[in-house]
Amino acid sequence: MKISFMKDQILEGLQTVQTVVGTRVTIPVLANVLLKTEGNRLALTTTDLEIGLRCSIDAEISEEGAVTLPARKLFSIIRELPSGRIEMSIDEKFTAHITSGSSFFKIIGLPSDEFPLISIPETSVTFTLDQVQLKELLQRSHYAASADETRQILNGVLMSMKEGKITAVGTDGRRLALAEQELEFPEESATDVVLPMKTVNALLHTLDGSEKMKLRLAEKQAAFEYGNVLLISNLLEGTYPNFRQVIPPQCEHRITIERELLLDAMKRVSLLNPDRSTSIRLTFDDNAMVLRAVSPDVGEARENLAIKYDGERLNIAFNPEYLMDPLRNLNTDEISIELIDEVSPGVVKTTVPFLYVLMPVRIQENWPDEDQ
Repeated sequence: MKISFMKDQILEGLQTVQTVVGTRVTIPVLANVLLKTEGNRLALTTTDLEIGLRCSIDAEISEEGAVTLPARKLFSIIRELPSGRIEMSIDEKFTAHITSGSSFFKIIGLPSDEFPLISIPETSVTFTLDQVQLKELLQRSHYAASADETRQILNGVLMSMKEGKITAVGTDGRRLALAEQELEFPEESATDVVLPMKTVNALLHTLDGSEKMKLRLAEKQAAFEYGNVLLISNLLEGTYPNFRQVIPPQCEHRITIERELLLDAMKRVSLLNPDRSTSIRLTFDDNAMVLRAVSPDVGEARENLAIKYDGERLNIAFNPEYLMDPLRNLNTDEISIELIDEVSPGVVKTTVPFLYVLMPVRIQENWPDEDQ
């Protein structure tokens, strides 16, 4: 095998596919990237047996062939080489000889036949999506998914294609993020799938919004084709809970506020509480919103924000990280907070089809009065 390619193209390709390469692997070849010539292009493929990721770049092919090389080591070497064309040849012992200008590297690889095959599953449903649309849906919902492996079905994002909409949902039982977009598809194609978080993160990392993409769904797999990228993933198995049951049907108080203003205030007040399990108390009263954190060992932080509010005085506390998550992942200028009382879930909404349901935290009884 003898090929050459431009540094910027191979670097971009390696950066894309190494997303799924783990730092600890039980099978040595899973730490490698498969390099395979295909016509006048070079295909780069990685997998962890749950996800397969492939892309291709332009290359000059002098001798066809295939080999697997350590993905992260190859990326590190290519990144430090001078700009321009890179020459690579593979000998009979699967060792790569890499030359660029005055630089030379030799990397020991493994034969390509040891690399697990990835292929597009036989499809039962195919959807055409906008890359920007899918990325925004995942961006607005992924952070609420659970990290608790005892409930694996929640360790991912639900994608529901029903009633002319695509809905993305993440929840860990204490909060829920939901984003929707209209999508045209035949009624008989309606379905629900749950994407593992590693797949979601790979999509967020590689989607570039340049063109339409195809989503192919089989019984246990999903395949995403966009640009020069193919991502194939196993799906989480099980029944996703009825998320709509936790959405409050109505609210007593609705407060609109600038998203970045609230986020900045939350960041400052939460500095007092490095422990993420602590809470920040929000007080709404007479066109004012007061954010307050108290730490017995550190002190107190308080922020006053002017808002439009003429309802009865209301105190409610939330986990600060959980409340800041949607503020970080939205790009709208304003958000609305809908509340019922101190013990009912709060809801964050925007002008786009999105909502975020968050359970409150019990207000600490030993907090000092605000005037102390």
